[in-house]
Amino acid sequence: MPCSVLVVDDDGDFRGLASRTLAGMGLAVVGEAESYAAATDAAERLRPDAILVDVGLPDGDGLDLAQRMAALPWSPRVVITSSVPEITTDAAARELGAIGFVAKQDLVDGRLRRMLAGD
Repeated sequence: MPCSVLVVDDDGDFRGLASRTLAGMGLAVVGEAESYAAATDAAERLRPDAILVDVGLPDGDGLDLAQRMAALPWSPRVVITSSVPEITTDAAARELGAIGFVAKQDLVDGRLRRMLAGD
């Protein structure tokens, strides 16, 4: 069974691109969310294995959301993303409980698949 992923980003075009890219990598995108509130609801309802979280959300801080998602009872793997590569680092992401940071321009990098799938 493929790894299930929730994609969280306020940009619908990016959510679609990320979902198609991840599906092409063999991951099962089970949902998309456009905001902090929608992500919280979707995560509780879908219980994904992994969550890709954008830093910039219209109703809250994506870094705070990533920390909250990483602390969920089933311990989903959380990867933080942003179009601003300097916004955070892998080390800072790990301090929040995420498994790392991937800049949006590196979305097609095989590293993202390995992080989300736990390989």
